[in-house]
Amino acid sequence: MSASKFELIAAIRNTIDKLKKGSPYQWGHMGSCNCGNLAQELIHLSKAEIHRFAMEKSGDWNDQLIDYCPDSGYPMDLMISKMLEKGLTINELRHLEKLSDPKILKNIPFPKRDHLKKNNLSDVLLYFETWLEMLENQWLEESVKLDAIMLQKNNLDKVFA
Repeated sequence: MSASKFELIAAIRNTIDKLKKGSPYQWGHMGSCNCGNLAQELIHLSKAEIHRFAMEKSGDWNDQLIDYCPDSGYPMDLMISKMLEKGLTINELRHLEKLSDPKILKNIPFPKRDHLKKNNLSDVLLYFETWLEMLENQWLEESVKLDAIMLQKNNLDKVFA
């Protein structure tokens, strides 16, 4: 797993911690919604800066992700580009805003999985925590695989030395 995924894991963990400690959450505010709170941690902008940049184009996060153009020069598109550089995908961001990623949802038990509300902080936290656990598990699996490959390589080096 790349360093950007590690940075994403840290940003999600920090987002969870801040939201649990009372950081502003408002789904209708571009800087303090689901994506906005993650953006604060991932690209180190304030909620006010994120909101101000987002207001230079029309629509919510989902609309702006649909219209995303890395070469537009709009600050919102630059922010999205920075988030993509940190290991996110457009689809992950779109799903985050609506709490709708099937891979994450399948790890949330019934009946809660079918009743997440995109503007409910406890549901947002559950989604973030589930996503974080999945990313950490993926990180561990890839680390174990890499260790096994390195061990094999070292053994082969000894055989042919």
